[in-house]
Amino acid sequence: MSKRPLTRQLPLEFDHDSASGRDDLIVSDRLSAAVAIVDRWPDWPSPVVILAGPTGSGKSHLASIWAARVGASKVSIETADPMVLELAAQGPILIEDIDRTEFDQTALFHLINAVREHGSAMLITTRLWPAGWNVTLPDLASRLKAATVVEIAEPDEELLAQVMVKLFADRQVAVDDRIIVYLVARMERSLAAARAIVTRIDQLALARGSKITRALAAEVMAEMDAGKDDIELS
Repeated sequence: MSKRPLTRQLPLEFDHDSASGRDDLIVSDRLSAAVAIVDRWPDWPSPVVILAGPTGSGKSHLASIWAARVGASKVSIETADPMVLELAAQGPILIEDIDRTEFDQTALFHLINAVREHGSAMLITTRLWPAGWNVTLPDLASRLKAATVVEIAEPDEELLAQVMVKLFADRQVAVDDRIIVYLVARMERSLAAARAIVTRIDQLALARGSKITRALAAEVMAEMDAGKDDIELS
């Protein structure tokens, strides 16, 4: 793995007061297309843009930046609501994590039509590409095919290392880079896993009043590999 410094800030959502504004973004290759589409507004290639990426990949961060910039209304379409269509007439629309719940397909179809009719825009975030939404309404499927889909890829080892340093720093904990390298070489390649590992290591170190060592990191990785949901704080 590269020996670059592991200290730059990242465009992700953390629980410990991390920066979340546009100026805090460092554009890595995996995020460049998503950041570019957010920055490009209102010159979008289509009225509807869909950001697709794994949990913890930065979708919500980018969506919040865009919503704050354009004054978008965040809505839910689990059921049909006439008020949502009225909001579409007033300005841009944001729908987050559309794939996490069952949504009203007819309501989404009419919302997209309203956005198009009023010359507005809609940003949707999802873990799955639209093809995985199990859309059965032909008219909606047609509208989604016309949307611009931008994918955020899984992080590489260098980015995961920087994420873990940032997560520990948010907890005001400094960790030896060699421990970070050890963890990254053995962990699942996801930002959600990085968050879980850092949380568990920090909790265990606090409970024991100990430093974060390679042995402690190995213990946490072994427990995660064994599929345990909780760490026994002893």
